[in-house]
Formats: sequence, structure tokens, C-alpha cells
Amino acid sequence: MARRNRRASDEAPRPLRSDLQQVEEHEDGDWHVRRVAGSSSGKTYRCPGCDQEVRPGTPHVVAWPAGTASGEEHRRHWHTPCWEARLRRGPRTSRGRGPRY
Repeated sequence: MARRNRRASDEAPRPLRSDLQQVEEHEDGDWHVRRVAGSSSGKTYRCPGCDQEVRPGTPHVVAWPAGTASGEEHRRHWHTPCWEARLRRGPRTSRGRGPRY
């Protein structure tokens, strides 16, 4: 007899997508945060945390202030570690200027 792979009826269903949006509260305000699986991104973005590229296929975070619309002018694509460390970092290097010593 074949096995049946069914869930128990009391088990909660899992989310189908890994890029679900949520609002997070931080010291610098409330943010809409969407975690994006690498397979769903097809463009290259510039991370505001490290000023490096977020290449296609890289899992990352898309965030924008909670008080704004989700238009492209407010969304920023961050490497996940850069998003998590953004409040602990000091001034960052500006693009095109080279490293600070």
C-alpha cells in the first residue's frame, strides 16, 4: 500500500513565498522589510550599507520607510548582513572616493 504524505489538520500551513513583506520597528524608525530569495532577483542593485553590488541570484533585503509608499524612489536593496548591521556602522565610504584612512 502506498504512503500518503498529508499534513495533520492541526498543523498551520507554511508560507509559500520567502519574500513576504513585514513591518519592523528599529531605533531609526519603522520599516517595511521584504526578504528576497536570490532566485527571484534578476537585476544588480547597489547596497547602501557597504556601497557594493547586490548581484542577481543573491538573497537580500528590500526596505523602505513605513511612512512612505512602496515606490521605487524609496526602496533600497541591502545585503542581509548590511541591513542587520546598519545601526552599528559609522560613516561609510562615498562611491568613487576610495577608502578612508
